[in-house]
Amino acid sequence: MTFSTETFKLEALKLEDASSLNALMITNGKSFQEYLPQTLAQNLSELDSKNYIQKKHTALKDQTEFTLALKDIDTNHVAGLVILKNLDYQIKQGEFAYCIGKKYSGKGWVTQSIKAVSRFAFEDLGLQHLQIIIHKTNEKSINIAKRSGFKWTKTLENAFTPPGENPVNMELYELHYEG
Repeated sequence: MTFSTETFKLEALKLEDASSLNALMITNGKSFQEYLPQTLAQNLSELDSKNYIQKKHTALKDQTEFTLALKDIDTNHVAGLVILKNLDYQIKQGEFAYCIGKKYSGKGWVTQSIKAVSRFAFEDLGLQHLQIIIHKTNEKSINIAKRSGFKWTKTLENAFTPPGENPVNMELYELHYEG
């Protein structure tokens, strides 16, 4: 699964991306800690990022998870991640997680990528339902979901526990295949 425009490309992570991925995580650590603590925790050093990339490469090969790097065309630096995870081929469902560095935010890269990966999920993987689970305070992520065609479905009670905090409600957004 690859996708590109004049300004960015979306492709599988490569081992040579470890330094750039680690830099993205550290530079944006505060916001990623709040919304993507597990991904951040797995990328706290360049060696951690290499291990993360190797695990994600295996998952991609096995089609159990697709972790894709959003890369700036000019620099080839990792600007963000789009992850299609929690794949259940029996009920034909998957879930998105995503992040983008502050430096690249607001350019529409994540929205375009979510749309492209959604097409891939529907057409190539045979999924019928895609989900995004977002905290109500994460307005940027909510806007991405809406611009990508996802609709709010319901509030999930105590669905996420931030590190060192009590469980919080999350909002479920869904997109259904209309083939």
